[in-house]
Amino acid sequence: MIRVVLPTHLRDLARLPQREVHLVVPEPVTQRAVLDELEGRYPVLGGTIRDRQTQRRRAFVRFFACETDLSHERVDAPLPTPVINGTEPFLVVAAMAGG
Repeated sequence: MIRVVLPTHLRDLARLPQREVHLVVPEPVTQRAVLDELEGRYPVLGGTIRDRQTQRRRAFVRFFACETDLSHERVDAPLPTPVINGTEPFLVVAAMAGG
């Protein structure tokens, strides 16, 4: 079971009452596999986290796990073991911008 933590605006969009979503993701467990499962389960999130055509991460969205920024990692690289075994969540974070 993969634990995914979503920011408030995406939880509101998907009408999720809880902060964390639990997903069953087929191996290999990668960013792409997690996001595919998330968007498949909650289609309204399609295009919000990554571009619909290119599947690239949106500029103001970041991914973290195990206190590490995974935003620039390969999307098909395996996620850290603690995420795969469910002891740590995969975090989708809305990046801050401004001046």
